Amino acid sequence: MAEERVALEILAIAAHPDDVEQTCGGTLIRMAGLGYRTGVLDLTAGEMGTRGDPAIRLREAAEAGRLLGLAWRGNLHLPDGRLENTFEVRLKVAAEIRRLRPRVVILPYWQARHPDHVRACEIGYEACFLAGLRKIETGDPPFRPRNVLYSSLYASVAPTFVVDISEQFDRRMEALLAYRSQYGRREEASELFPDPEEIRERLAGIARYYGNLIGVRYGEPFVTRETLRVDDIVALGSPSF
Repeated sequence: MAEERVALEILAIAAHPDDVEQTCGGTLIRMAGLGYRTGVLDLTAGEMGTRGDPAIRLREAAEAGRLLGLAWRGNLHLPDGRLENTFEVRLKVAAEIRRLRPRVVILPYWQARHPDHVRACEIGYEACFLAGLRKIETGDPPFRPRNVLYSSLYASVAPTFVVDISEQFDRRMEALLAYRSQYGRREEASELFPDPEEIRERLAGIARYYGNLIGVRYGEPFVTRETLRVDDIVALGSPSF
Protein backbone atom coordinates (compact mmCIF):
# COMPACT_ATOMS: atom_id res chain seq x y z
CA MET A 1 0.00 0.00 0.00
CA ALA A 2 1.41 3.41 -0.96
CA GLU A 3 2.13 5.84 1.84
CA GLU A 4 -0.05 8.92 2.16
CA ARG A 5 1.36 11.98 0.43
CA VAL A 6 2.37 14.70 2.88
CA ALA A 7 2.87 18.33 1.85
CA LEU A 8 5.75 20.13 3.58
CA GLU A 9 7.32 23.53 3.09
CA ILE A 10 10.67 22.55 4.66
CA LEU A 11 12.44 19.17 4.84
CA ALA A 12 15.75 18.58 6.64
CA ILE A 13 17.66 15.45 5.57
CA ALA A 14 20.26 14.05 7.96
CA ALA A 15 22.39 10.96 8.43
CA HIS A 16 21.40 10.21 12.03
CA PRO A 17 18.72 10.97 14.60
CA ASP A 18 19.88 14.02 16.62
CA ASP A 19 21.84 15.60 13.72
CA VAL A 20 19.20 18.21 12.87
CA GLU A 21 18.63 19.00 16.55
CA GLN A 22 22.26 20.09 16.75
CA THR A 23 22.58 21.95 13.47
CA CYS A 24 19.24 23.44 12.41
CA GLY A 25 16.76 22.56 15.14
CA GLY A 26 16.20 26.17 16.17
CA THR A 27 15.43 27.14 12.59
CA LEU A 28 12.91 24.31 12.27
CA ILE A 29 11.21 25.43 15.48
CA ARG A 30 11.10 29.02 14.28
CA MET A 31 9.69 28.06 10.88
CA ALA A 32 7.02 25.86 12.47
CA GLY A 33 6.09 28.83 14.66
CA LEU A 34 5.59 30.90 11.51
CA GLY A 35 3.06 28.35 10.27
CA TYR A 36 5.24 26.33 7.89
CA ARG A 37 4.93 22.54 7.81
CA THR A 38 8.37 21.14 8.60
CA GLY A 39 9.78 17.64 8.45
CA VAL A 40 12.92 15.56 8.97
CA LEU A 41 14.12 12.53 7.03
CA ASP A 42 16.79 10.62 8.96
CA LEU A 43 18.69 8.21 6.72
CA THR A 44 19.82 5.81 9.47
CA ALA A 45 18.72 4.88 12.98
CA GLY A 46 22.20 5.51 14.42
CA GLU A 47 22.68 1.84 15.26
CA MET A 48 26.48 2.08 15.23
CA GLY A 49 26.52 4.56 18.11
CA THR A 50 28.24 3.52 21.33
CA ARG A 51 25.10 4.14 23.37
CA GLY A 52 21.53 3.08 22.78
CA ASP A 53 20.01 0.96 20.01
CA PRO A 54 17.76 1.67 17.00
CA ALA A 55 14.51 1.19 18.91
CA ILE A 56 15.58 3.63 21.63
CA ARG A 57 16.94 6.15 19.12
CA LEU A 58 13.68 6.11 17.14
CA ARG A 59 11.59 6.67 20.27
CA GLU A 60 13.83 9.57 21.23
CA ALA A 61 13.62 10.97 17.69
CA ALA A 62 9.82 10.95 17.90
CA GLU A 63 9.90 12.92 21.16
CA ALA A 64 12.50 15.33 19.78
CA GLY A 65 10.35 15.81 16.68
CA ARG A 66 7.39 16.75 18.86
CA LEU A 67 9.52 19.38 20.60
CA LEU A 68 10.71 20.70 17.23
CA GLY A 69 7.08 21.09 16.13
CA LEU A 70 7.55 18.81 13.11
CA ALA A 71 4.60 17.89 10.93
CA TRP A 72 6.41 14.72 9.80
CA ARG A 73 9.47 12.64 10.61
CA GLY A 74 10.69 9.51 8.85
CA ASN A 75 13.64 7.14 8.79
CA LEU A 76 14.93 5.13 5.80
CA HIS A 77 16.88 2.65 8.01
CA LEU A 78 19.93 2.73 5.78
CA PRO A 79 23.13 1.25 7.33
CA ASP A 80 24.71 3.58 9.87
CA GLY A 81 28.43 4.10 9.35
CA ARG A 82 28.15 2.60 5.88
CA LEU A 83 26.09 5.09 3.92
CA GLU A 84 26.80 4.78 0.20
CA ASN A 85 25.74 7.19 -2.51
CA THR A 86 24.22 4.62 -4.86
CA PHE A 87 21.45 5.09 -7.40
CA GLU A 88 19.17 2.83 -5.34
CA VAL A 89 19.65 5.01 -2.24
CA ARG A 90 19.20 8.24 -4.21
CA LEU A 91 15.99 6.85 -5.67
CA LYS A 92 14.61 6.05 -2.20
CA VAL A 93 15.26 9.62 -1.07
CA ALA A 94 13.90 11.05 -4.33
CA ALA A 95 10.68 9.10 -3.79
CA GLU A 96 10.30 10.70 -0.34
CA ILE A 97 10.96 14.15 -1.79
CA ARG A 98 8.25 13.62 -4.40
CA ARG A 99 5.82 12.43 -1.75
CA LEU A 100 6.60 15.24 0.69
CA ARG A 101 7.03 18.01 -1.94
CA PRO A 102 9.10 20.43 0.20
CA ARG A 103 9.78 23.91 -1.12
CA VAL A 104 13.09 24.03 0.81
CA VAL A 105 15.47 21.16 1.63
CA ILE A 106 18.14 21.52 4.34
CA LEU A 107 21.22 19.28 4.02
CA PRO A 108 24.41 18.82 6.05
CA TYR A 109 27.35 20.90 4.85
CA TRP A 110 29.35 19.01 2.20
CA GLN A 111 32.56 18.76 4.25
CA ALA A 112 32.44 16.97 7.62
CA ARG A 113 34.42 14.73 9.95
CA HIS A 114 31.84 11.92 9.81
CA PRO A 115 31.71 10.26 6.36
CA ASP A 116 27.97 9.61 6.77
CA HIS A 117 27.34 13.37 6.92
CA VAL A 118 29.24 13.89 3.68
CA ARG A 119 27.31 11.06 2.01
CA ALA A 120 24.00 12.41 3.34
CA CYS A 121 24.75 15.75 1.67
CA GLU A 122 25.62 14.11 -1.64
CA ILE A 123 22.62 11.77 -1.54
CA GLY A 124 20.21 14.56 -0.61
CA TYR A 125 21.34 16.93 -3.34
CA GLU A 126 21.37 14.32 -6.09
CA ALA A 127 17.99 12.97 -4.93
CA CYS A 128 16.52 16.47 -5.24
CA PHE A 129 17.69 16.52 -8.84
CA LEU A 130 16.44 13.00 -9.63
CA ALA A 131 13.04 13.79 -8.11
CA GLY A 132 12.43 16.26 -10.93
CA LEU A 133 13.13 13.84 -13.80
CA ARG A 134 9.90 12.79 -15.50
CA LYS A 135 11.21 9.47 -16.79
CA ILE A 136 11.97 8.16 -13.30
CA GLU A 137 8.98 6.26 -11.87
CA THR A 138 8.33 6.33 -8.13
CA GLY A 139 4.54 6.36 -7.92
CA ASP A 140 4.33 10.13 -7.41
CA PRO A 141 4.61 12.90 -10.01
CA PRO A 142 7.98 14.62 -10.61
CA PHE A 143 8.86 17.38 -8.17
CA ARG A 144 11.98 19.38 -7.39
CA PRO A 145 12.49 21.68 -4.37
CA ARG A 146 13.01 25.36 -5.09
CA ASN A 147 15.98 25.81 -2.74
CA VAL A 148 18.64 23.62 -1.13
CA LEU A 149 20.31 25.01 2.00
CA TYR A 150 23.34 23.62 3.82
CA SER A 151 23.54 23.75 7.60
CA SER A 152 27.10 24.87 8.33
CA LEU A 153 27.18 25.04 12.14
CA TYR A 154 30.28 22.84 12.44
CA ALA A 155 32.02 24.01 9.26
CA SER A 156 34.74 26.65 9.27
CA VAL A 157 33.14 28.70 6.50
CA ALA A 158 31.51 32.09 6.30
CA PRO A 159 27.73 31.61 6.29
CA THR A 160 25.59 32.95 3.48
CA PHE A 161 23.03 33.90 6.12
CA VAL A 162 22.23 33.30 9.80
CA VAL A 163 18.81 32.65 11.32
CA ASP A 164 17.99 34.30 14.64
CA ILE A 165 17.07 31.48 17.05
CA SER A 166 17.29 33.47 20.26
CA GLU A 167 13.72 32.62 21.26
CA GLN A 168 14.05 29.03 20.07
CA PHE A 169 17.42 28.07 21.59
CA ASP A 170 16.09 26.62 24.86
CA ARG A 171 13.51 24.51 23.01
CA ARG A 172 16.22 23.34 20.61
CA MET A 173 18.32 22.16 23.54
CA GLU A 174 15.31 20.43 25.06
CA ALA A 175 14.81 18.57 21.77
CA LEU A 176 18.48 17.56 21.61
CA LEU A 177 18.54 16.37 25.21
CA ALA A 178 15.45 14.25 24.50
CA TYR A 179 18.07 11.79 23.21
CA ARG A 180 18.75 10.58 26.73
CA SER A 181 20.64 7.53 25.51
CA GLN A 182 23.19 9.88 23.93
CA TYR A 183 23.26 12.90 26.21
CA GLY A 184 21.98 11.73 29.58
CA ARG A 185 24.26 10.98 32.52
CA ARG A 186 25.32 7.34 32.14
CA GLU A 187 28.39 5.38 33.19
CA GLU A 188 28.59 3.67 29.80
CA ALA A 189 31.32 5.39 27.73
CA SER A 190 31.18 8.40 30.06
CA GLU A 191 34.68 9.40 28.98
CA LEU A 192 33.39 9.97 25.43
CA PHE A 193 30.19 11.85 26.24
CA PRO A 194 30.11 15.20 28.08
CA ASP A 195 27.32 15.79 30.58
CA PRO A 196 24.21 17.78 29.59
CA GLU A 197 25.47 21.02 31.14
CA GLU A 198 28.70 20.83 29.16
CA ILE A 199 26.80 20.08 25.95
CA ARG A 200 24.55 23.08 26.52
CA GLU A 201 27.54 25.33 27.25
CA ARG A 202 29.35 24.24 24.08
CA LEU A 203 26.34 24.67 21.81
CA ALA A 204 25.41 27.95 23.44
CA GLY A 205 28.93 29.23 22.71
CA ILE A 206 28.64 28.28 19.03
CA ALA A 207 25.15 29.78 18.76
CA ARG A 208 26.32 32.97 20.49
CA TYR A 209 29.13 33.32 17.94
CA TYR A 210 26.77 33.11 14.99
CA GLY A 211 24.18 35.24 16.73
CA ASN A 212 26.82 37.92 17.26
CA LEU A 213 27.37 38.07 13.50
CA ILE A 214 23.82 39.38 13.05
CA GLY A 215 23.49 41.28 16.33
CA VAL A 216 21.30 38.77 18.23
CA ARG A 217 21.85 36.38 21.12
CA TYR A 218 21.76 33.02 19.31
CA GLY A 219 21.99 32.11 15.62
CA GLU A 220 22.19 29.14 13.24
CA PRO A 221 24.29 29.49 10.05
CA PHE A 222 23.50 28.31 6.54
CA VAL A 223 25.31 28.26 3.21
CA THR A 224 23.88 28.29 -0.30
CA ARG A 225 25.75 27.39 -3.48
CA GLU A 226 23.86 29.98 -5.49
CA THR A 227 23.84 33.76 -5.06
CA LEU A 228 20.71 34.91 -3.26
CA ARG A 229 18.44 37.37 -5.02
CA VAL A 230 17.38 40.57 -3.23
CA ASP A 231 14.42 42.60 -4.52
CA ASP A 232 14.25 45.27 -1.81
CA ILE A 233 17.58 46.55 -0.46
CA VAL A 234 15.74 48.74 2.09
CA ALA A 235 14.41 45.58 3.77
CA LEU A 236 17.75 43.79 4.32
CA GLY A 237 17.77 41.84 7.56
CA SER A 238 20.92 43.10 9.30
CA PRO A 239 22.11 46.68 9.89
CA SER A 240 25.64 47.75 8.91
CA PHE A 241 26.24 49.68 12.16
